[in-house]
Amino acid sequence: MHAITIEQPGGPEALVWAEVHDPVAGEGEVLVEVAASAVNRADVLQRQGFYDPPPGASRYPGLECSGRIVALGPGVSGWAVGDEVCALLSGGGYAQKVAVPAGQLLPVPEGVDLVTAAALPEVVATVWSNVFMVAGLRPGETLLVHGGSSGIGTMAVQLGKAVGARVAVTAGGKEKLARCAELGADVLIDYREQDFVEELRAATGGAGADVILDIMGAKYLARNLDALAVNGRLAVIGLQGGVKAELDLRTLLAKRAAVTATSLRARPLEEKAAIIAAVREHVWPLIAAGRVRPVVHAAYPIAQAPEAHRVLEASTHVGKLLLTL
Repeated sequence: MHAITIEQPGGPEALVWAEVHDPVAGEGEVLVEVAASAVNRADVLQRQGFYDPPPGASRYPGLECSGRIVALGPGVSGWAVGDEVCALLSGGGYAQKVAVPAGQLLPVPEGVDLVTAAALPEVVATVWSNVFMVAGLRPGETLLVHGGSSGIGTMAVQLGKAVGARVAVTAGGKEKLARCAELGADVLIDYREQDFVEELRAATGGAGADVILDIMGAKYLARNLDALAVNGRLAVIGLQGGVKAELDLRTLLAKRAAVTATSLRARPLEEKAAIIAAVREHVWPLIAAGRVRPVVHAAYPIAQAPEAHRVLEASTHVGKLLLTL
């Protein structure tokens, strides 16, 4: 088969479509013929040499895919050859075939085509596990989503609204904020021109956000704490703004607040399977009902993966970037 390989870390040109050995479905795995994958920030970090795959995972980039099952490994039940699926991966999505633990498979949801389904696994698993399973967002609460126009952001806005929360977003520029508004965002904050702490306080009568989904890390830590409501929960899922910052514990104590930080890729198989099961139970019916949908900015042939990476790094997109086979 062919896959996108990274012989030497570097810029987008380091991504090379090359012939490689076919994967084999092991115990509890299925082999998926890939129809599409999606581009994530983790793929960029891996290409640059900063984020190696977990032990035992495919060395090719790609944290999600959609496609058809072409073989079942030993011990797999509930799936059949020919099933159309999408899947959460530890790596290997940028390839013609990939072996996937059965617990990380999802059926293509009703109303979504096979290619577009590749935009779903990573964002729904990330948002549902952090905003709902960990931070416990409830109806009537306020959710602040940083990077509201990103793939994760566009899904977080929709899921927040679907459960009855009030959603605030930060994004850069009027066009991106307008797209967030179309998805249901109630409070629109241009981080280039506005202070999100002040804007959020004004929009909530001084209360702040009950849950904040943060992709920035160190750069936003102190301001996120200021923006939290009493009993608020800050969920850190990205480090685009750095890895080290000073934390004022007095603010946490005064607000009885909590800070959590998670990653998805290196979690044990059983944890990923539990997240995927929760997504299938809670999110798939919302997609089937048309209340939540994947947002796709563009789809590129897999050989154009370097161009897709350039677009992601330029941050000119809204939603997900797909790679098709």
